[in-house]
Amino acid sequence: MKKFFTLVTLLLFFGLLAKAQDVQYSQFYAAPLYLNPAMTGASEMTRIGVNYRNQWPGLDQSFTSYSAYVDHYIFGANSGIGLIFNKSDQSMANLSTSEIGATYAYRLRLGFRSFLRVGAQVSYMDRDAYFGDMIFGSQIDDQTGAIGDFSGENLGEDMRHQFMDYSFGMMFHNENVWFGVSGHHLTQPNISFIDGEFSQLPMKLSAHGGVRFDLSGGAETNFLNNRQGTREMTLAFNYKNQGSFSQLDLGTQVNIQPLVLGVWYRGIPVAKEGQPNHESIVALVGISLGGGIDVGYSHDFTLSSLGNANTGGAHEISLRYSFLASSAKGRGRKSSMPCFKY
Repeated sequence: MKKFFTLVTLLLFFGLLAKAQDVQYSQFYAAPLYLNPAMTGASEMTRIGVNYRNQWPGLDQSFTSYSAYVDHYIFGANSGIGLIFNKSDQSMANLSTSEIGATYAYRLRLGFRSFLRVGAQVSYMDRDAYFGDMIFGSQIDDQTGAIGDFSGENLGEDMRHQFMDYSFGMMFHNENVWFGVSGHHLTQPNISFIDGEFSQLPMKLSAHGGVRFDLSGGAETNFLNNRQGTREMTLAFNYKNQGSFSQLDLGTQVNIQPLVLGVWYRGIPVAKEGQPNHESIVALVGISLGGGIDVGYSHDFTLSSLGNANTGGAHEISLRYSFLASSAKGRGRKSSMPCFKY
């Protein structure tokens, strides 16, 4: 028993000092500002969206994350502005991270229906942890198993740490192809709870792109998702690197309006050292309810040694509302991006 609590303590302490990793959403295009600030205003409408993810609900210590955003495209300035809120909770030690940020993107025309979007984000971050309910190995009596009052650890019951954070992104696209790069945590801020200690939040780099194939024979499209005869298939990827962590998502989505079906593979199929990292298969279903409302649900089926039966995989829900909030002069030019809906 003491060895177990000691192991838990070491893992927790390592988590406080080690380099952290960001939350990853399976429906990352349903969280566009979180993926790349250059996607601010990319729909050339006004969007309000929320995302919820519950990872490994089958374990005693689950991990939940939330994201909400609103963005608006200003036609006269070729610019998008937005606000984003992110929060994640780890049940062990009640560790939570909150973020509120402002984003901006500018759309530059490169040619006929070819565009480059450049965006940036500035955020205020808050990390909070409560250690009052933790039991450390040093509190447990070897002989009786009794739990003492004092652990000897130099940790307060409730600890907080705040800092500023900065991100940048670019996205090229035409009617059928897109490719983007983004960098988050550009200054690699210190996230340690402990005074005098330095724990750097490593920069997260992402490259993402894809291609859309029109299967409908050029069906007409109108706004607010009232699309008639839409048939399209999209292939896409998203590669992420943060510190020693690397991950690749490969997938496809088929849009048979109003239904979207998708499947993703997440992992590194070819590894330089050791065995390939096969993390999960993601299945998705989305539906456009009309009036600009889109709802998506996805489930991650764990492929790693943790096992899907043990972890329960991951559940993710997205909700988005898109509408025209102002005069949209030139809205028929088809300059919005062709990327995944979810």
